[in-house]
Amino acid sequence: MAVHIVRLGTPRSAGEGLRIGTVRRPPRGVPRSEYASRDFYDVWFPLLSPSPELVAEAKHAQEEEDDKAWRHFERRFQAEMAEPEASRTLDLLAALSHQTNFAIGCYCEDEQRCHRSILRKLLAKRGAAFA
Repeated sequence: MAVHIVRLGTPRSAGEGLRIGTVRRPPRGVPRSEYASRDFYDVWFPLLSPSPELVAEAKHAQEEEDDKAWRHFERRFQAEMAEPEASRTLDLLAALSHQTNFAIGCYCEDEQRCHRSILRKLLAKRGAAFA
């Protein structure tokens, strides 16, 4: 049993389980009824996505390939994830990773410049099992 960290919209791997979209917005131009069949996500869970202002900050850091801006984004996103509701959710997901397979993901092409890399670190600190 494990958590998979994925890029939304990519083909699912065998045994991946439920796919959770940790994104601020649903995929553009895709009917809600097709989110799962097009390999985006089964459940939309924006609580684990950056706030709208941080999404803009992350996009800037990605586009400019600015390491300093990325580190600033990372610190601010970690602070958001330290808020009680998000923190409890991360605790829950870490515990569930030892009981069932599931995936969390985002649309970004490069995981290293995506908030899902930070979610991976936060889940690892909580003892999550990874695929």
